[in-house]
Amino acid sequence: MYQSVIGLEIHIELNTKSKMFCSCRNDSLERHPNINICPICLGHPGTLPVINKEAVRKVIKTGLALNCQIPEYSQFNRKNYFYPDLPKGYQISQYDLPLCKGGFLMVGEKKIRIKRVHLEEDTAKLIHPPGRNFSLVDFNRAGIPLMELVTEPDISSAQEAKKFTQELRLILRYLDVSEADMEKGQLRIEANVSLQRKSRKSKVESRNKLGTKVEIKNLNSLRAVEKAIEYEIKRQKEILKEGKKVIQETRGWDDVKEITVSQREKEQAQDYRYFPEPDLPALQFSPKEIEEIKAGIPELPYQKRERFKKEYGLEEKEIEVFIKWKELGEYFEKVLSELRNWIKESEQKPEVSEKEFKKLVNFSKNYLAVELLGLLGEIKVDDKKFPITPENFAEFIKLLYKGEISSKIAKAVLKEMFNRGADPSHIIAQKGLSLISDEKTIEKTIKKIIKKNQKAVEDFQKGKAKALQFLIGQVMRETRGRAHPEITREVLTKILAQLK
Repeated sequence: MYQSVIGLEIHIELNTKSKMFCSCRNDSLERHPNINICPICLGHPGTLPVINKEAVRKVIKTGLALNCQIPEYSQFNRKNYFYPDLPKGYQISQYDLPLCKGGFLMVGEKKIRIKRVHLEEDTAKLIHPPGRNFSLVDFNRAGIPLMELVTEPDISSAQEAKKFTQELRLILRYLDVSEADMEKGQLRIEANVSLQRKSRKSKVESRNKLGTKVEIKNLNSLRAVEKAIEYEIKRQKEILKEGKKVIQETRGWDDVKEITVSQREKEQAQDYRYFPEPDLPALQFSPKEIEEIKAGIPELPYQKRERFKKEYGLEEKEIEVFIKWKELGEYFEKVLSELRNWIKESEQKPEVSEKEFKKLVNFSKNYLAVELLGLLGEIKVDDKKFPITPENFAEFIKLLYKGEISSKIAKAVLKEMFNRGADPSHIIAQKGLSLISDEKTIEKTIKKIIKKNQKAVEDFQKGKAKALQFLIGQVMRETRGRAHPEITREVLTKILAQLK
């Protein structure tokens, strides 16, 4: 039996305004080729790089959020290799003295160790026109600040690798160091996969006897990460079962055929001939500088999960909606802040207030995480673009809580609020959507419904409970959801009892 041993190398484009070593605009999505370029990022002779301070700070910020040590001393190195997308013939990167080292990230209950987080410049982009025998080079991406995170081989499955990537992507977005959009190439994964026979020895001994490592390059979606690793594990198992040896190599992922394909033999560190970058100074950091960066770290996903569970009593799946869509979570809390103030300002006793607040939380989470999210799709929630203010949404929840609108009317009102940005009270008054609470009016409608649905009345008299709900539904349909639900049930039950 074999066990999978997986390590990840993750490249993240930082969202700085300028490139890593020059003042060119940092925009890897620029559609016009070779616009954001200059002699420095094109590697012209005689040009000198200048370190982007903001990029360095963003890497350290990430490292601190991932429990890394930040050495007092760091430096850049030259990584030498020739490839058409590398204008200088070498890449300015880091090797033995990275900005961050020795961290970890929890994936559920499992600790995935992080070996290092370092900073380098991105390469240019090669474009291969279909059916042509040449390639084109777009240098817009060349020199963009690229953060590389390397894990220890602590990951045991494709699913675990996917979960690690998902959690890391959330953290990067919370830190605002990168959009980390895999489809746009802002986060790219390389997976190192090997197999080893299951052993009763300690984990440390097992790690020292890893199988032959195969690297899978440039995985650009969560699905690709999972599928590529699954395929590679299966491929290596079949090779070992046949008594053959796995070759150490770099493989690519064919997203269409869903297979890994051989690209080249894997280079070793010595092949890159690393040496200190002579055109850049070494970096030194004081404890004060590190503390300043640390102070800028916001509440992270795992911290927010714990707080939402404790403070609002939400279930795990509900919490994940607000964690995944960070802006929606912030919006949710703004709404609850409005509602909490409203409860405090009421004349209710403190112990009642907390109980009532829980009801408001339930209304808010349901209409935000289900109804509103259905209207939004996956559009990012931004106060400047989002058509419903937190104050108006809180007012909408109050109307539901006080029983002034039914759930059916609530959906219609919410849609109008979303489309027009109007406050709920104005929409209800304008559209005539307020609840009918007059018993005589409801009674008149009920008698009309009973006359039309004698079969349901007979079923109710035979003890079929569903018949009552059916008749209530007919009243609601007749009044377009405006009949007060509780009054309707009460009056209907009374009339049906009189018919016996």
